[in-house]
Amino acid sequence: MSTAPESPMKVLVYSDDANTRAQIRMAIGRRPAADLPKVEFVEIATQPAVVERLDRGDIGVLVVDGEAQPAGGLGVCRQAKDEVYDCPPVLALIGRRDDGWLATWSRADAVVALPVDPMALANALAELMRARLANRLTAL
Repeated sequence: MSTAPESPMKVLVYSDDANTRAQIRMAIGRRPAADLPKVEFVEIATQPAVVERLDRGDIGVLVVDGEAQPAGGLGVCRQAKDEVYDCPPVLALIGRRDDGWLATWSRADAVVALPVDPMALANALAELMRARLANRLTAL
């Protein structure tokens, strides 16, 4: 049985709604799976702050709220995928089933529907954390 890495993985949660950010934190908990490191949440409510934080290069996974205002999470995802070196995997939360095409356009790595389903969210995040641990590029 493998043990989880010791250092926590930073998960950036982008939503303009503090209640949505809290629901995401509660659904994920401290560790989404036993084989993964603990999660250290970085909560951000604005698009410019997301861009600035991603530029530091220490985020493991980005979780975006597709319903965020004024900059929607799917647009933030697309921008990150276009502009950030070694962009972390992105988990998009969408409020309407019809937004699936928009999530595809945004190049999100995983999509979960709102309202938050704790099991679906934790499982999707766990897969993205595993992928990040396996595929992280070295810094330039």
